[in-house]
Amino acid sequence: MGFDRTAPSFDQDRPLPVGVAEAIRSAIQTQLHYGGEWILDLGAGTGRIGKAFVPGDRYVGVDLSIEMLRQFARKRELNGIAPFLVQADGEFLPFPNAVFRVVLLMQVVTGARSWRALLAEALRVLCPGGVAAVGRVRVPEDGVDSRLKAQLEAVLLKMGIERSGGQRAGAAALAWLQSKAARHTSLIAAEWQTSRSAAQFLARHQTGSRFVMLPRHAQDEALQRLSQWASAEFGSLEAEFPEHHVFGLDVFQF
Repeated sequence: MGFDRTAPSFDQDRPLPVGVAEAIRSAIQTQLHYGGEWILDLGAGTGRIGKAFVPGDRYVGVDLSIEMLRQFARKRELNGIAPFLVQADGEFLPFPNAVFRVVLLMQVVTGARSWRALLAEALRVLCPGGVAAVGRVRVPEDGVDSRLKAQLEAVLLKMGIERSGGQRAGAAALAWLQSKAARHTSLIAAEWQTSRSAAQFLARHQTGSRFVMLPRHAQDEALQRLSQWASAEFGSLEAEFPEHHVFGLDVFQF
């Protein structure tokens, strides 16, 4: 599995600034005013966000990659507290109906094989009145990452590869949740200044959830073409450009 291979370097390749995970927890708490209920984190990964919930909540983290979960369990920030982690497919959860007060879906919807199956399972295990919180990092539409993502899709189309998922799937998933929810709140949990380069994107995208599903020869060709385009577009793969990033949350109560 791709994520098993890349788990040791995942946090380094996709860092979140200090305090962002805690800000996400605080924002969800403010919306729900919960305390003591069970919380499920679907696609918990290495615990970049889940680590903020472990000390004070009845937290359960689920991920398909055992190596990602092992990285989570080793986090120093947990201060010796062992998180409750389960290796499972988010589309086939090993839990009974209506047991969780909160289901976290952080940075997972756009990369899911089937967002409908994932969300159906999330709502199955959510108790009445519970909350599904969908979150992701939002980057500028004219920023380095956005332009490279658009160009990568164009490159793959020229290669005869058309992919599902991505931003269109994310928008469809949010609309589906909104159609079923009693209440929907959209907010910004955190924001920060950073810099981005094409080299960072290329290194990070080699382990992207949708990209690793392509045949290896297609991955190599697509990255080579994208590198050539980026060198001409940005002057250098290493050139860095300042950007403003935010972590957006969509909180749905059912």
